[in-house]
Amino acid sequence: MAGTSGHVTADSTIGSWLEHPVGGPLIRGLLRESGVGDDALGPVRGLPLQQLVTMSQGKMPQSVVDDLVLRANDGVVPPSGDSAGWVEKITPGRFAGKTIVVTGAAGGIGRATAVRIAREGGRVVAVDISGDRLAETAAAAEGAEMVVVAGDITRQQDIDEIVAAAGDRIDGLANVAGINDDFSPLHETSDEMWDRVIGINLTGGFKLSRAVIPLMLAAGSGAIVNVTSEAGLRGNASGNAYTVSKHGVIGLTRSVAFMYGPQGLRVNAVAPGGVATGIPMSAHPSVAGSARLAPFQQAIPTIATAEKLAASITFLLSDDAVNINGAILPSDGGWSVQ
Repeated sequence: MAGTSGHVTADSTIGSWLEHPVGGPLIRGLLRESGVGDDALGPVRGLPLQQLVTMSQGKMPQSVVDDLVLRANDGVVPPSGDSAGWVEKITPGRFAGKTIVVTGAAGGIGRATAVRIAREGGRVVAVDISGDRLAETAAAAEGAEMVVVAGDITRQQDIDEIVAAAGDRIDGLANVAGINDDFSPLHETSDEMWDRVIGINLTGGFKLSRAVIPLMLAAGSGAIVNVTSEAGLRGNASGNAYTVSKHGVIGLTRSVAFMYGPQGLRVNAVAPGGVATGIPMSAHPSVAGSARLAPFQQAIPTIATAEKLAASITFLLSDDAVNINGAILPSDGGWSVQ
């Protein structure tokens, strides 16, 4: 529901907007212009309206949300409320004295994870292919200790640079970097698509884990969290290459957890479902694959923010998860039980 004042803001949930006497018709009008109905917003009703800007990947400018807020509130911008539901709560000092490497840190789940660890006292080595966007991540950490490394996790030279930047001790690694495929079934999957998706989603995490594990073994402790996907748990969430890569991440997680658990290492994985700041989609998705997947993707129960996934990842990286090793944690709003 909207706040007791009757106002709706950019932080109000989409559900609150739909139920608001003025905001509801405005949102529905915007949907009609896009050729979609209320049902398209079902999984995102619990997200703040502001998230639509991120989810649109540039198609909805900030000015649209700003205009909606003004029109719904008689031309006045009300103070932001807390109507967006869950709010990230930082645990000061949880990663104090620890160095954590986070890949995919230029945006989405990786950025949210890197920023949270830094705000909780950790020294973060933030890694991504995009140096410019990494600078934005460092700025978002509000002066916390963060080292940025622009590099390709599929190249050994870049992995060596990441490890060198971390220094003599690495306490944790979050393998978040990933890309989606074009939803193609196997007979349409090109060598280029297969090699790129497997390389970034699976091989990159393998190579970086291989590089940091000796440092963890020397210290007698360490935590690795790999990001798999709902596509690692089922076959109807994405295309062939992505699905195979994320199933592979689960195999990698369990093997490493088994091998190194007795030596003080914990290795777990998080399986996201729908995420509002999801990884970029192919510009030319497979028609056949998209048609086959569509009914199942429409059954996603909810869409999460990147910060919600960061909460799951940082929990498994932290000492709070001291007795957890080899677990695959679905952080998907209950999609995996459908």
